[in-house]
Amino acid sequence: MVTTAVLGVSGFSGQETLDRVLAHPDLELVALGSDSLAGQAATALDPRLGRNGHGPLPQFVPNEEALAVGAELVFCCLDAEAAAALELPAETVVVDLSDAHRIGADGWCYALPELAPPTGRLIANPGCYATAALLALAPIAATIDPTSVVVDGKSGISGAGRGLKERSHAAVVLDNVTAYAVGEHRHSPEIAQLLGFPITFVPHVVPLRRGLVCTCYVTTSEDPRPLLEAAYADSHVVAVLDTVPDVARVQGTDAAEVAAFQDASTGRWIVICAIDNLGKGAAGQAVQNANFALGLEETAGLRLSGVLV
Repeated sequence: MVTTAVLGVSGFSGQETLDRVLAHPDLELVALGSDSLAGQAATALDPRLGRNGHGPLPQFVPNEEALAVGAELVFCCLDAEAAAALELPAETVVVDLSDAHRIGADGWCYALPELAPPTGRLIANPGCYATAALLALAPIAATIDPTSVVVDGKSGISGAGRGLKERSHAAVVLDNVTAYAVGEHRHSPEIAQLLGFPITFVPHVVPLRRGLVCTCYVTTSEDPRPLLEAAYADSHVVAVLDTVPDVARVQGTDAAEVAAFQDASTGRWIVICAIDNLGKGAAGQAVQNANFALGLEETAGLRLSGVLV
């Protein structure tokens, strides 16, 4: 068993990561980090943690104390500033779910398992929008006219995190679709880093708890569908469909759906990817990356099967 600590458990991505760690056959939870819940039982976060089938969980301790336990694997679910300030123990596999180490961080590898598996023990987990856009575009990047790319992203409100923000108030979100960070979203350079060219990207918040879709408009030199099918032919996580990807089908899971359609009027291609922003867009991908780094079964601990209503 791989001893495992989760930092920042009280946030959405932390809670989702914890849930997958508890379901993982090869991970042993040894520390729960939360500065706001330190000294309290796990059930202070969610009463369901008292009926998890594993017996009592560790008590919450401050994040620095959880890091110092000496776990072989650490999931860092803190904000970027806190993640960047951590002094990481040597030899520990660390998966950082923040954006602190995604671009140009020495010693860190940016890892999207299907396209760029982790190459070291310090792993920068991709952002949710970047994951969906890259799953749609990276396999066909060589065929794309770089000046043609427009990515329209829409995400549920949980993508904004658990902290209180004006744009996450019910009065703002309900019965509304809101574009934000237009022309300057932090995921744009992250997407360009792996694609090899910049894109136009506009994210929107929609009135859903969870779920994300990126609709990508591109001009290509060939039909992208065979390239997508070849890229994900052996994947148990990414499915290439003939029908439109559906956010409802991937909500609560770590799966992704991808499909491409040609516009009958212009000949341009529309490539769509749907994921759960907290699943494949965060916690599920973090566990998938950890599995790769530790030589474990790639899908261990992931939520992939089942028909959800």
